[in-house]
Amino acid sequence: MNKKNVAVVMGGYSDEYIVSLKSGQLIYESLDRELYNVYKVIILKDQWYFLDDHDAKVEINKSDFSVDLDSGYKVKFDVCFNIIHGRPGENGELQAYWDIIGQRYTGCSFYQSALTFNKKDTLAVLGKYGIPSAKSIYLRKGEKTDNTSIVEQLGLPCFVKPNQSGSSLGISKVKDISEFDKAFELAFEQDEEILIETALDGMEVSVGVVDFEGHTIVLGITEIVPQKEFFDYEAKYEGASEEITPARLDDTTRVKVEEIAVKAYESLGMSGFSRSEFIIMDGVPYMLEMNTNPGFSPASILPQQAKIYGISIQQLCGNEVEKALNKKSS
Repeated sequence: MNKKNVAVVMGGYSDEYIVSLKSGQLIYESLDRELYNVYKVIILKDQWYFLDDHDAKVEINKSDFSVDLDSGYKVKFDVCFNIIHGRPGENGELQAYWDIIGQRYTGCSFYQSALTFNKKDTLAVLGKYGIPSAKSIYLRKGEKTDNTSIVEQLGLPCFVKPNQSGSSLGISKVKDISEFDKAFELAFEQDEEILIETALDGMEVSVGVVDFEGHTIVLGITEIVPQKEFFDYEAKYEGASEEITPARLDDTTRVKVEEIAVKAYESLGMSGFSRSEFIIMDGVPYMLEMNTNPGFSPASILPQQAKIYGISIQQLCGNEVEKALNKKSS
């Protein structure tokens, strides 16, 4: 049997690249070596390279995403396993490039990635499908703001967040009108566009959804109990939160959350790993965002949910590769 060449593509252009390297390492270790030759590919702003077992770097040829190894041996990849968090692997840039050169890859396509990376546009589209979200105001860098008007429309406290950023970077909870300027500054460091949202007071849950063996399944619902005021970067990656899987929900609410998470996934034409964030208030799940390349390190929510669901990491990752192999390359 001919083994397929699989590149686990990790890294990225944002501060999330460190998390992506951990996610990539878990996938690299988990893919079945009897079926696949597995390669590590790191994409950073200043360099794209293959990393061998001795940590030697070989530059990737961007014309066809290949790598030239010893004595002129050229490796082309049957599938790229995309586990980049943030740009360029979660906002559609990398997928568009791969589409152009005819490279198969895991996860969702260019359009779904670009759409879901933009919180405002995702929520606007899902609103048409009857999926509720918090009341919000959208702001571009350089636009004049009237903080009093914002408070009148959204109330306090409210959240200020970058429109396109992952890992809860640049988010502030504003409790007093005097805190807006600092919050805007922090959010604009991450993005040219920001969202100001009403703070919903309820249980925060993170819902893993994936298309597995031909079916859209909810891997699990995890309740997020931040030790800080909200689920920020530190809470997410440095253990400053309690994550309870399965979430402490009554059956009616659990079913409602599962149905909305699946509806959101299918309405957007998603594929691959996804993690949607909701706040449940008075039994209604309000959507915050959808991540199309969520964290996949051993500490991340999705692998925890898969374990409870009874799907091994090897099965989960193998399923992604097989789906990609069955796609027609463009």
